[in-house]
Amino acid sequence: MTTTIRISGASHEILRQVSKTSGRTMQAVLDEAIEQYRRERFIAEVNVAFARVRENPKEWDAMRAECEAWESTIADGLDDE
Repeated sequence: MTTTIRISGASHEILRQVSKTSGRTMQAVLDEAIEQYRRERFIAEVNVAFARVRENPKEWDAMRAECEAWESTIADGLDDE
């Protein structure tokens, strides 16, 4: 599926230049940029959530206890490869 969107002339020129220098299509460059932005936003949201939990000592202790419980699954008896 394709959709037409409007971008500024400046953004189009940057997209064209990156496409040309990378040897990739403008669509591929744009797809990668959007995915990178999505990942950055996700990490930023996770960081905000962690900060909120850390502000509450009871919640922070509960989360740390849960992390420690999961940490023990690393030694699940499987041999290292």
